[in-house]
Amino acid sequence: MSRSPDLGSSHEVELPAGTLRYRERGQGPPLVFIHGLLVNGDLWRKVVPRLADRFRCITPDLPLGAHSLAMRPDADLGVAGVAQLIADFLEALDLEGATLVANDTGGALTQVVMTEHGSRVGRVVLTPCDSFDNFLPPIFRPLQWLAHVPPALTAVLQLFRFQAVRRLPLGFGWLSRKGIDPEIEASWVAAVLSDAGVRRDAYRVVRDISSSYTLRAAEKLPDFDRPVLVVWAADDRLFPPDHGRRLADLLPNARLELIDDSYTFVSEDQPEALAAVIADFLSKTGD
Repeated sequence: MSRSPDLGSSHEVELPAGTLRYRERGQGPPLVFIHGLLVNGDLWRKVVPRLADRFRCITPDLPLGAHSLAMRPDADLGVAGVAQLIADFLEALDLEGATLVANDTGGALTQVVMTEHGSRVGRVVLTPCDSFDNFLPPIFRPLQWLAHVPPALTAVLQLFRFQAVRRLPLGFGWLSRKGIDPEIEASWVAAVLSDAGVRRDAYRVVRDISSSYTLRAAEKLPDFDRPVLVVWAADDRLFPPDHGRRLADLLPNARLELIDDSYTFVSEDQPEALAAVIADFLSKTGD
């Protein structure tokens, strides 16, 4: 589970798929922070404190491999299933007009939520993420192939115990330009290495990933008329800046911001700049 006290108090909620843990800090209009594969809410630990004086910041640990409670064995944890889980989470907390702030795999999931379960979504912030035909980025696709042979993927993931391996491009190396706190980085892979239920959850998600989901969402995004902020890393090595521009062009009520000196994890590399542009977006769209 996410460990940073900067995310606020810890809570649990029962959903159809299982028990989901989340953190909460601040009061005001709700912001829900959505992470990607093999990370958890700690991805947002440097951003939440900069917004929690004005907003209710809610950070779930989704069942994407760095969570601490495995979902029910029969839970649907394909892409559509996890998107439904996010929608169920918004409903369980009775959030109306929530702003979703998403990154990486979480951005692809959020696009599905926007186009299939958008009734409780008021605004969206998409930071560098999978989209169009780039779900997963090519460098990570070998992990998806291995997920069909779980013992093989488990053997590869065991190498992630070592920091030098985690810093390779196949690990976290191309996700953060400035590097990630080694303790946080190690905590992200701890559960998938030690808990069979967490591994089962993660492998189900990874096996189902397909650009068919993001391409289908792209066809429907022009119908999403609520405010969207697309914040992309100008130097991203996994998610082309052109995809950020394409997303902003598709959405009828979107604006694009580029942030320099960052890779995919803008919340790691440029948290102050990211928080500032989110706050400005929210103030101009009626927080």
